[in-house]
Amino acid sequence: MSAGKKKMTKAERLRLLQEEEERRLKEEEEARLKFEKEEQERLELQRIEKEKWRQLEKKDLGRRHEEFEELSLLEGCFPEAEKLKRETRALSQWKHYIQCDGSPDPSIAQEMNTFISLWEEEMNETFEQVIEKSKLVLSLIEKLKLILLETPSGDLERRTVVQHQGSILRLQELLSQKVDIATELLLREASTLADLDSGNMEKIIQDENVTLYVWANLKKNPRYRSVKFSGTQIGFEIPRILATSDIALRLLHTRYDHVTNLYPTTITEEEHIPTIVEHFKKEESTEKAVVEDKVFAEETTADQVDEPESRQEIEFSVVQEEETTSAAPEEHIEVQMILDLEDEDVEVTKYKMEMRLLSEVVSAAQLHLVENVVEMPETSEDNEADLCHFSTLGGVYHLDILQLPPQCRPVKGWVLVEIRQEGLQRFTYPPETTDELDPENAFPPIEVTLEVQENVIFFEDPKVIRWDTEAQNHETNVTIFCGEAKVWKKDGISDVFYNREDRLLTFNLDTLGPVTLIQDAHINMPYQSWELRPLGVNRALLTVTTLFTELQIHIKENLCMLASVKLRGQEHLCHLEGKWMTPVPFILALKEAGLNIFPTVYSHFYVLTNNKLPLVEVKAYRQMALLSSAFAFGWSKWNMACNSTRVVFKVKENLADEAKDHLWSLLMFSGERAQMLKIGEDSEAFSEALKEETEFHSTLYHMVKDFASLSAMERVRHSDCQFIDSVCHMLLSTRVLSYS
Repeated sequence: MSAGKKKMTKAERLRLLQEEEERRLKEEEEARLKFEKEEQERLELQRIEKEKWRQLEKKDLGRRHEEFEELSLLEGCFPEAEKLKRETRALSQWKHYIQCDGSPDPSIAQEMNTFISLWEEEMNETFEQVIEKSKLVLSLIEKLKLILLETPSGDLERRTVVQHQGSILRLQELLSQKVDIATELLLREASTLADLDSGNMEKIIQDENVTLYVWANLKKNPRYRSVKFSGTQIGFEIPRILATSDIALRLLHTRYDHVTNLYPTTITEEEHIPTIVEHFKKEESTEKAVVEDKVFAEETTADQVDEPESRQEIEFSVVQEEETTSAAPEEHIEVQMILDLEDEDVEVTKYKMEMRLLSEVVSAAQLHLVENVVEMPETSEDNEADLCHFSTLGGVYHLDILQLPPQCRPVKGWVLVEIRQEGLQRFTYPPETTDELDPENAFPPIEVTLEVQENVIFFEDPKVIRWDTEAQNHETNVTIFCGEAKVWKKDGISDVFYNREDRLLTFNLDTLGPVTLIQDAHINMPYQSWELRPLGVNRALLTVTTLFTELQIHIKENLCMLASVKLRGQEHLCHLEGKWMTPVPFILALKEAGLNIFPTVYSHFYVLTNNKLPLVEVKAYRQMALLSSAFAFGWSKWNMACNSTRVVFKVKENLADEAKDHLWSLLMFSGERAQMLKIGEDSEAFSEALKEETEFHSTLYHMVKDFASLSAMERVRHSDCQFIDSVCHMLLSTRVLSYS
């Protein structure tokens, strides 16, 4: 050890240790005091926040009744819109009546029965005549379906529903029969229409609704096994046994679907006439009777008042008579004024009652649009196509092997033809019984090539299904009327290939029959985002973005239009663009075009949803629709973070001249309370903390009123009831808060 280094004594070491301990204790004390201070400050902030929260809740509860009353007045637009719809339906019946064009009124069962009976009696119509008549028939079927879909269930009796469904069935069946008869008439003349080169007959008849391809095997050449219709790639590859048989091949492509059951799933009585509607209908009839009794009592009282006056006039003296004569007009005027006021009160009472009943009917119908069934639909047979999961698109391709009827023969200036009692007959292939040792090779599948309809969008390669013709009683094809029903099946089809560029679909069928194409009905769900933006007075644009497409729907008054379609970011020209329709036909048209963004009561079984309580959804959509003339709403990722009792979405004032000056705010709504959230769309975590300088409100209307301009609220108050109803219907139908 060096001499210059002094050794530390024991006392010095103890002193250093003591100083270190004192310093540690001091630091711990300072840390404790700091923590206690911070904790006190935190608790004080919590107390202040809780007190502020309680004060805001108390303030909200204090004005809740007033806000709900004002909202109720604003939501009077929904029964008003329903009343206008009823008047429009009644007016359309009157317009049809005075038009006198010979077509039946589809809403009147007697006229439909007469029309069907008269058409049944018409014989030997050519295919061209049947196609022409089918335009009226398809129009009647469409109108009947719209009556069933657009009319509130409480306004339709069960008997009327069954009548309309029966009329639809009879028209569909009769049209099919007429097509068969016309095909038979055409095939009788096959020999006179034979092609000079092949010696066989080929015929193509095309219309906007139907395309018929017919080929008659007149030569029975075993080497002629490839049937391609001229100018197309459509056709069949047939086996040798068919190439040598007296047969005809028919491909009838109908753009409509009269094969699928009207109601592929069970329809309960409750869905037709909800209990709530029946209850209010009983109330309506009771209150009407009370009003009528009141009017009758008032009229009787008025008559009794007049009678004593007339007797008194006879008994009075001349002087009294003069006085009475001068006073009588004044008394009469007073009585008349009282009666007029009472009549006016009766009319006001009746109007209020009507609006209340309509409001209940509308609310029940809106709630029904967002309900989910509890039990998943079950398929009754193996390989059955689940039409709750998939939707049929592009119409139906009726593929038939027909027995060639006897041909017309000219004899000494006459044309003789054998007419068979049984009419057009199908050729059974493969035969039910055979002596072949190897039936699979002797009766191989038939190759079919079809063209996919260009007005239908398939986001993935279409799947082919066939109609099972052996599973049903042939008298009817609707589940609701028959316990045993045909179904679409996935078996019996192989080697499917789709040429997307040419829209050609090739596949093999074990036996020919009706086939159709299907696509996942929920391929565009859940949505990636959505936005509802005002375009002006009573105009709005609903944009729904999915994995494959972006749809823009323009809404004005009681009409909707497809504004644009983007497929994978590219503009796509759709035949529906620019066509204004009321909401229900518009939704049907989009579904038929493959642009399905409309969940059903079964969709939650097939899509991962952010399911919200139905009542919360309905209240949100109704109030968003009320504000849609001046405010924009949009998707928020935080809607997934809150539970099923709350919804979160973006909102901002969006008047055309001031839209750029307003930023999005996040709003949370529970149906009973609305609040602005402190967090933003880019925040790291979800929080229900209230935005600074904002309060609770019971409605969306009063929430946005706190920050909205006077011009925006003025536009909201003067919005058209039909426009609000249409926006609400589209929101209810797309269910953007649960399926985004």
